Order: sequence, then C-alpha cells, then structure tokens
Amino acid sequence: MADQPAHRAAVVEFEHVTKRYDAPVKRRGGTSTKTPGAVNDLSLKVPAGKICVLVGPSGCGKTTSLKMVNRIIEPTSGRILIDGVDAATRDITELRRSIGYVIQQVGLFPHQTIADNVATVPRLLGWNADRLRARADELLALVGLEPGTYRDRFPSQLSGGERQRVGVARALAADPPIMLMDEPFGAVDPIVRDRLQNEFLRLQEELAKTILFVTHDIDEAIKMGDLVAVLQVGGVLAQFGTPAEILSNPASEFVARFVGDDRGLKRLALDRVGDLELVQVPLARPGDDAADARRRAHADPFRYLLLVDDANRPLGWVDEEDIPASGTLDEALANPVSPIVNRRTTLKDALSMMLDADVQAAIVVDRTGACQGVMTVDRVARLMREGEHGRMYGVFGDED
Repeated sequence: MADQPAHRAAVVEFEHVTKRYDAPVKRRGGTSTKTPGAVNDLSLKVPAGKICVLVGPSGCGKTTSLKMVNRIIEPTSGRILIDGVDAATRDITELRRSIGYVIQQVGLFPHQTIADNVATVPRLLGWNADRLRARADELLALVGLEPGTYRDRFPSQLSGGERQRVGVARALAADPPIMLMDEPFGAVDPIVRDRLQNEFLRLQEELAKTILFVTHDIDEAIKMGDLVAVLQVGGVLAQFGTPAEILSNPASEFVARFVGDDRGLKRLALDRVGDLELVQVPLARPGDDAADARRRAHADPFRYLLLVDDANRPLGWVDEEDIPASGTLDEALANPVSPIVNRRTTLKDALSMMLDADVQAAIVVDRTGACQGVMTVDRVARLMREGEHGRMYGVFGDED
C-alpha cells in the first residue's frame, strides 16, 4: 500500500517554458506552416505553500501553462521544476497522482458515489477499504459536506456548489503537494462562488498547498492569489508579483487596462479588518445600572453603547437618548443594525456589508463571537482617498 507524500507543498518553477503549435496557414501559391506561440518563454517561481494565480484574456496561455505542470501538455522547450526536479524526467503516472487537479466542470464520475469519487486517487494507490472510507469522510467534512448525508449520494443529486466542493475534496485525497485549479469556481453563480472562494482560502490556511490557479477574472485573482501572473495574448508574461504590487505599479499599459481604473477600490480586497486599529466603544449588559450606562455613553464621542451578553457577544446598539435615567438596561433596547465581521473579513467585503445595511459601523468579533471593537465607513473612505496601506489608525472621525 502506497503512503501519502511525505511533504505537503512543493516549489514549482517555470524556466523559459515555451509551447508552440504547428498550424497550417494558406498563402498564395500553396500552404505553408507557421508555429504560433501559445506560451512564450515563461519564467516564474512559486514558493511552497503559496497560491499563484494565472490571469489574463482568452488566448493568453493560462490553461496551457497549467496543463504543462502535470504534462497533459508537453512543453516545446524549457523546463518545469518541482522541488528542483524536471517534471519531464518523472514517471507520468506517478507525477499526475501527486498533483491534485480541479476543473471548472468538476468532472465527477456520474455512476460513482460521492465517497467513491473522492477516493479515486487513493484507490489507484492501493489503499484499503477502511482507509478509503475514513479519508473520504475526513475530506467531505473538511469541505463542509456532512459525510453521513453526502457520502452515498451521486453527483446528479448535488448542487453545482456541492459538486465543486467534492471536486476539491477529490483533488486533496492523496494529500498532494501541488494543486492545479482551472477556473474551479467559474460555473457557479456569484453568491456561491464567493462562498466557495472564502471556504477555499480558509482551507488553504490549514493545508498550505502549492496552488496554481487559473482565472480570467482580475478580482478573483486579487482575492485568491499570494502571487499573480498577468499573461497577455501570445503567452507573454506581462507582470508577476503580489496583488498589491500589480495594483500599485502596473508594469505596462496592458496590465493597467486589464486591472482596471478602479485599482484603489480593488486594493480594499487586499486589506483585512485585522489590519485596522479598532476603536473600543462602551459596552454594557442587560441588567447594568442605566444611569451609569447613560453617563458612559454621553462621555464617548460615538454617543452609543454596545449591548453585549455575558460572553461579550453583541446584542445591538443603544442610543444615549434611549437609555433610561434610572433603573437597569433591558435587552429590548438593543438595535442589532450593524453587520458582524471578523478580522479576516476584507475591507471591501466589510464596506459592502455596511453600505447594504445603511449603517456607518461594523462590529468586529473573534472566533467565539465576542466583540473586539468596531470599524466605520468613514475610516475606510479616508483610506481610499489617501491611498494608505499597512497599519491604519483613527477609525472614528478625522482624528490622527
């Protein structure tokens, strides 16, 4: 019985990789042949455990580059190294079994159960039945599908988003050090797509795979990538760097046009609530003395109290004017209008939630749901105007 790979991630490096296809071209007096470039002299290095997104318009060689890693397509010239070993020198079957592969249409086997689909590669590696079942259940749970509910279903019984989750689970089954993902979330609706993106980023924090991810959507590239390779038609690498570098300093007019005029807004997808210095507003609990609560609310610039339960989980805001002059606070006073975000929420998502709720503040909570502080629309707007990045302070008003 084959063991799982001893390492969880690998370095992938393209060294002057070119792929050309012979194509007949009709000319006066007969037919000649030219060799257009699908990928031209591509050189880049993806560190272990990072997500590299290949992005660009149709015909730029994104998918071709991806398929050369697992040798579905062979390069015309150049080398692709995996942990320093030329992929062309490895046994092709062993190579492909060591690389997870997720495509847009998932490609599940319709006649097999979900558990059998997930266990496809481990079964080829000779795992026994108990180990196959345990691994399938583990991975279904990991991607948010309850094993008891889903293991014995068939692909036709699942939604598009559920099938995509199964595709990710199948790609992870033998714990490959590398995953190739070709527009994996492109076939689902925008709401499901956003949820799958967020779920996958959460998984990546735990799994730390080396991932090459293809998309035509620059917003998805910015959200998903530690590194982004912008390709232009003809398979030419236009720019390679972090999302922040590409948004801040486009290397060419092509990159600037492809990224779009709203680069400042797109940068909000890179910064997270955890980058903000949160403001601590007055907290109170049901049963607290109302007169004292009213004094504390009046002394605070915000003129509100945040009512929380015994575990500091937010119940809602109480306006100073609504706090009785005597007696105790009642939970019925709380107005739960503000969205709840956590430190991993992007500023773009947090701003969108606040605008949708028509409020100026979002409440930031930790993993237990306990309040950590608040952020406001005003501070995000100032950040956009000033183009600040890094640590950010002064959430309320215009204080510096």
